[in-house]
Amino acid sequence: MMSWRRRRIIPSEGYLLLLVGILIGFLLFTIISAVFSLEALKSLIPGEKKHTLHVLYTSEKQSWMEEVVPMFVEKFKEEHGYEIRVELTVAGSHETVNLILHGSVKPVVWSPASSIWIPYINYKWKKLGYRYALVEEWEPVLITPTVIVTWRSFLEKYKVTGFLSLYELAKRGVEFKYGHPDPMLSNGGVTAVLLEIAEAAHKPVDELTVEDLVDPHVQEIVKTIESKAVYYGRSTGFFGRWAVENGPSAITVFSVYENVVIDNSVKALRKWNDQLVAVYPSFGTILNDHPFAILNAPWVGEEEKAIAKEFIQFLLSKEAQEKAVKHGFRPVRSDVELDPEVFSPENGVSYTLNVTFHNPPKGEVLDGLFTVWVKLRSRG
Repeated sequence: MMSWRRRRIIPSEGYLLLLVGILIGFLLFTIISAVFSLEALKSLIPGEKKHTLHVLYTSEKQSWMEEVVPMFVEKFKEEHGYEIRVELTVAGSHETVNLILHGSVKPVVWSPASSIWIPYINYKWKKLGYRYALVEEWEPVLITPTVIVTWRSFLEKYKVTGFLSLYELAKRGVEFKYGHPDPMLSNGGVTAVLLEIAEAAHKPVDELTVEDLVDPHVQEIVKTIESKAVYYGRSTGFFGRWAVENGPSAITVFSVYENVVIDNSVKALRKWNDQLVAVYPSFGTILNDHPFAILNAPWVGEEEKAIAKEFIQFLLSKEAQEKAVKHGFRPVRSDVELDPEVFSPENGVSYTLNVTFHNPPKGEVLDGLFTVWVKLRSRG
């Protein structure tokens, strides 16, 4: 007798689950592939590109930067068809150096207040073990000289012409209250002390040596000037506001940027019937040239460099430079004229600069200045 075996034409439950799992897996793979393909496709469409340009710069040019950066972003989109984001970080010149060297901030573009910081940051960068310079090329973008500021009544009485004038007044026992920003925080403070040392050593700033910093004669002159200091502020702008608010009895003489005088001279005259005026040191001054540099750093890519170059060229454009004049800066372009209503005796400044301009010091000299400053500063 023959027996028939029944064949299973419907899979068991296990087979069903396996089949369902395979189908779900295939579906997920298809969806994920589609998403990634779409993202890849988007990256090829100019309108979908997104780039961030990180700029680290100093506070005295903040109002100008906040005006011109949106103009650049709009212009870039018109020319290239996609948007970029400019991320701005503001700090003091010395602080920007420390932020970069410590790796706390990794900008593409760096702009201290003066080129004096470029030899210094390269010196410190190589101390970290790098065999190449962090900054190889840069463009000066704005100009504002370091000046001595005093009240017109004091200037007419004592004929201050430079930092050695302050030394001679102090030796004669003339009472005055002096101030400048803290060189450990501010470029304005560094340039003031460098100019004091240069006059004391009777040498251009770029010829100063570490030996000059510890020379007893030089230190005696600088310490005497600094003995009249009543305050070291965080920024240059503070002293202009302080003088306007508190008058000649609070601060007699201080060293800051020229644009601080422009911002505060008329205000001081209205309140105290005495004008704040700029003295351009007869031995020479430092032109704070606000260099903009693209960092030669491992975190800066080629596409970022290309955008950064366009950004710096825009800052050098006639349109952007004309905006700078309105903010009290001298332009670097010869075809942009100063506004005689801004750069005028009525605002306490000169239209033309008929003084010597000092070049930046060596990196080791600036490094040495921070060491000797503890000995030179006022204890008051």
